[in-house]
Amino acid sequence: MPSIQKTLHFMSSASVTSLSIGAIGYGMSAQWATSTMECARGGSGFFNGTAVIILDLFDGNLNRAFCPSFGTTHDFEVFPKLMETGTAPLVLHALVLCLLCLCLLCSAGSILISLYNSVSNPYETYMGPIGIYTCSSISACSSVVVLIIFAVNVSVTNMAEDLVRNFAEGIPVDLKNKSSKMQIGYYLLIPYTVLSLFAIILIYMYDHAAYTHRREQQRPTEDAPKEIMMY
Repeated sequence: MPSIQKTLHFMSSASVTSLSIGAIGYGMSAQWATSTMECARGGSGFFNGTAVIILDLFDGNLNRAFCPSFGTTHDFEVFPKLMETGTAPLVLHALVLCLLCLCLLCSAGSILISLYNSVSNPYETYMGPIGIYTCSSISACSSVVVLIIFAVNVSVTNMAEDLVRNFAEGIPVDLKNKSSKMQIGYYLLIPYTVLSLFAIILIYMYDHAAYTHRREQQRPTEDAPKEIMMY
């Protein structure tokens, strides 16, 4: 049976990782970004309209005011609309979802390994601390990559402009001064990353203490005089 210290460290790691899954799970169901643009009928140069896009991971909402006609609101599914507008935003958004699924999978693996170690001693195998280091590291790194890719897709590519033009019903529109704000779903990736790293720290603290304890047990034999070693 594992020691109480080991059980506490690995149970704490499992609990922290569970909190991180709760954070990212809620984040995936919340709003991720809002983009606002000034809008004018094509060629008029009179930017008296606005277009506001609210994006979740799977659904979106477009609110148009005089862009180019009177105010209208559209609810849409993100993937089908991105398939109609452009390749780059679609690929980036698909990559975001794939990495988020990888985060969930690796976090679940980290929890299972932590629980297994809290009641057993597989120590030197991939089911020991090495497995938790690997799973939690992949989770943390993937979430950071998601933060970067999603921000690029919203702020750098023409995803928002293409979505507005797609709903303009063939009427040419000019768009300018796009501003994007990330929402709670996006920012919840930050505590997810921090908690994943904290899970690694908890296991490292136990691993380091166990290694130090083993070294101290070996030291009396290593330091003993040769005359004593002979007996």
